[in-house]
Amino acid sequence: VQLQAFGGGLVQAGGSLRLSCAASRRTFSNNAMGWFRQAPGKEREFVAAISWNGGSTYYVDSVKGRFTISRDNAKNTVYLQMNSLKPDDTAVYYCAADRGALGGSNPSRYDYWGQGTQVTVSS
Repeated sequence: VQLQAFGGGLVQAGGSLRLSCAASRRTFSNNAMGWFRQAPGKEREFVAAISWNGGSTYYVDSVKGRFTISRDNAKNTVYLQMNSLKPDDTAVYYCAADRGALGGSNPSRYDYWGQGTQVTVSS
């Protein structure tokens, strides 16, 4: 089972990036999916999650109104659209697959993790 996150990069404050997370070797269409991030010297932080069918989404307060999580089960891919980026958003972003269908913010519920993609927001 493999999750690969890509789409990170260097962007100026106020800019946008779209992260993608593609799954291989198995489908996660019945699993909730999540995005987490980890900045240097900080613990891994929940960013967003989406239920198996996209019917429910969850966000950490700091990204509400700026980030949007979505999924395309036909492509086995989850997305994180990030707008109005701030320097505080700088981190390595990880996608993960929940063992359940509904999703949540607790990292212990996620069984599969991607390798991460670096997002750097300059001021």
